[in-house]
Amino acid sequence: MDDNSNNRESQQSTEEPSASLGKAEAGDSQESSTSHPGEKKDLPPMKPASIWTSVALKELKAKLRQEKDSVVTVYRGDIMTVHVPVVPEAKRVCWEFATDGYDIGFGVYFDWSPVTSRAITVHISESSDDEDEDDELEAGPVVPGDVEKGSKSVANSNLGEILPVYRQDSHLAVQGGSHEFPGDDGTYLLKFDNSYSLWRNKTLYYRVYYSA
Repeated sequence: MDDNSNNRESQQSTEEPSASLGKAEAGDSQESSTSHPGEKKDLPPMKPASIWTSVALKELKAKLRQEKDSVVTVYRGDIMTVHVPVVPEAKRVCWEFATDGYDIGFGVYFDWSPVTSRAITVHISESSDDEDEDDELEAGPVVPGDVEKGSKSVANSNLGEILPVYRQDSHLAVQGGSHEFPGDDGTYLLKFDNSYSLWRNKTLYYRVYYSA
C-alpha cells in the first residue's frame, strides 16, 4: 500500500517553493451568513482550480534548489500543509511541485476564517492529527494517475474543498495549478499528504506564489 515504485523519472533536479507573497492588510470576512446553533453554515461557491502538468522536472528541481525552504522532506505518515492567506494586491494563488522517485498526495482547501496574519506558513502533522481515526480512505472518482485518496478533509465548518487529496505522479511530471481568490479574506490550505506511506519519506520540491 506504499507509493508507486515506478522509478521511471527519478531525476535529480531541484525546485523549491518560492513563497513570493507580499504582505497585505486584513480584509473583511466573507462570512456574513447567519445560522442557528449546531447548523453548518453554507459556504460561498468557489470556482474550480486550473491544473496542468509539465515534463520539465529537471529544470524545476534545479531552480528550486537555489531557493530557500523550497526542498523539504515529507516523512512517512506525515501531512505537510502550506497555509497561504489571500492578499489584496493579487487575485490568484499558484503552485508547482515535484518529487524524487515516488508520488505524493496533494489537495487544496480554503478556510473562510478571518485572516490574522499575511505570512505563508508550513504546518506538519501526522494523519491522526488531521482526520478522525475512525474514518477510512475514500475511493473517490477514478482519475488517470490517481491511485487512491490520500486523506479526508478536516472537519471544519469554515473549510471549503477545491481539490480533494489524491496521489499525484509528481515523480514523473511537474504538477501545477492556480485558483482565483473566492473572496477578500481567508486562507488556502495546500496539503502534501504522505500519510499513506508506511516506509518511504518523500523529497518534495515546491513553490507557491501569487498572480494578478
